[in-house]
Formats: sequence, C-alpha cells, structure tokens
Amino acid sequence: MWFMTARPPRLTFEPIPSRRVRLVGLDVDGVLTDGGVYVGEGAGAGIELKRFDIQDGIGVRLLRHGGIRVVIVSGRVSGATARRAAELGIDDVVQDDAARKLPAFARLLARDHIRFDEAAFVGDDLPDIPVLERVGLPVAVRNAVPEVLDVAQYVTTRPGGHGAVREFAEALLRARGAWDGAVADYLAERGEAARVGGAHA
Repeated sequence: MWFMTARPPRLTFEPIPSRRVRLVGLDVDGVLTDGGVYVGEGAGAGIELKRFDIQDGIGVRLLRHGGIRVVIVSGRVSGATARRAAELGIDDVVQDDAARKLPAFARLLARDHIRFDEAAFVGDDLPDIPVLERVGLPVAVRNAVPEVLDVAQYVTTRPGGHGAVREFAEALLRARGAWDGAVADYLAERGEAARVGGAHA
C-alpha cells in the first residue's frame, strides 16, 4: 500500500505548457529509490546498495526517445547511482555531498542553452526546493515532504522508488502527444532483442 498524505495528487500540467519541457532533472534518493540505503562491510571495504525500480528505468528511456534530455542531480555521492545512470545511458550525473543542487543544475542548463522554464525537476526533500522553485515544471513524488509538495505543480500518485518516475514520464509524454511515438521507437530499437530474450530496462 502506497504511503499517502493529506494532499490530493495534482494531475495536470496547466498552466505550464508541457511542450516547453526540453530537459528533466531527477533526484536519486527518494525519487529513483525509496530513500533506503543498505550499508555494510565486505572484503575490507564499505559496500552500499540501493534498490532502483525497473519501470522507472524504462520511463527514463522513453523520455529520451521522446526527445527529452534526462539528467541526474543528487545530494549524495554513490557508486550505485553512477552505475545505474550508466545503465540508462544518462551521461550527465552530478553528485554533491553538500547537496548544492541549484548551481549544478544551472550549469547543465547553461551549457545546453536551455532556460529554467524549459526544464522539469522531480524531487522529494528539502535540498530539491531551490531547483523546484526555479524550473518551469516542478514535480514531487507522492511521499515528498510537505515543503516540496507545496511548491510542486505535479504530484505523482506513486511514491519514490516505486514507479513514480515512470508515471511522470508517461504523463508528460502523453500531454505532449509523444507517448505513442516514444513507445514505438523503444520497441523498434529492441525488435531483435525481443526475439532472443526480451528487452532490458
């Protein structure tokens, strides 16, 4: 059963035109994961494990097939995050232990000549607020803290780490009229793979 808050989900992108979004930024802990981290020792070194949702991974790929850039901006340095980003083909991954997300996000936008009002960001906790307050489409996962829910224009019905990114990706692409094309491109790219064992998220 999903964690619920007293606030109802906001299931519209108005008044922000969805077609304006050129880039989607994602937090990691609490958005691409459920916020939990497994920490242990092995072979004399620390080990950190995170659980990522496979459907979220497909959502990221569909955004890219829909012509939308995807970047990761995390307030925690983790090898698991870098590995998952590489699996999904996300080249731009910023990890800052001090959680200074706004300057890093601004640099990515400036490099690619993208305005803040042409960007969306998906967050869940206080370090995400400076970015959410600047982007054209601020998004919160269902179990985000109240302060994030207050600044979000779109709130997913699913919590972080349990398909929230996939839900948002589909909603955004459908609002742009790009969902069917993105799915068709995704499946066409995996036509041969499907015959020999299926697609990999």
